[in-house]
Amino acid sequence: MKAIRVLVPAAGSIALGALLLPGTALADTTVSPSTTPVGGTVVLTATTCNPNSGDALFRVTGPDRDQNVRSTTAAAGGGLSAELFTAGFTLGTYTVAATCGDGTPDGSTTFTVTPIGGAAAGGRDGNDGVGTLATGATLLATALGGALIMGRRRRHAATAATL
Repeated sequence: MKAIRVLVPAAGSIALGALLLPGTALADTTVSPSTTPVGGTVVLTATTCNPNSGDALFRVTGPDRDQNVRSTTAAAGGGLSAELFTAGFTLGTYTVAATCGDGTPDGSTTFTVTPIGGAAAGGRDGNDGVGTLATGATLLATALGGALIMGRRRRHAATAATL
C-alpha cells in the first residue's frame, strides 16, 4: 500500500515527461536568433516544408500580435524561411507556429523581444536538441527524486509511530 503512494506520483511525472518530450524534440520550426531587441530581425524557418508544395505560413502570436507571415523563400538548409522585423513589437515572448503549403504542421517555437541592449532570454534557435533532452532528463530526475524523498519520509513516519 505504501509503495503505491510513492509510485503513482512518480509514474505520473514520468508519463507527463514522456508525452511532452517527443513533441518538443521533433518540432521543425526554428527562429534565429531566439532573442532580439525591439526593431531587430528574426528569421523564421519551417525546415520540413517542401517549397514545391506551396508557401509556408507562419502564425506569430504574443503580447500584442496575432499575425501571419507567408514565405516562398527557400531556406539554405532546406524548407522555407521568412524574415520578421520586430519594430513596434511589445517586449515579451512570441510563439511561431508554421504550416506547410500542403497543410501539414511544421511545429512551433518561441522567440523573445527584449529592450534594446537587453539581456538574452529563452527560446529555441534551431539547436541540436540538447536543451530538450536536458529538460526531459530534469523532469525525470525531479520525479524520481520526489518519489524517493516521499518514500523516506513515510518510512521515517512509520518508524516514529511504532516507537
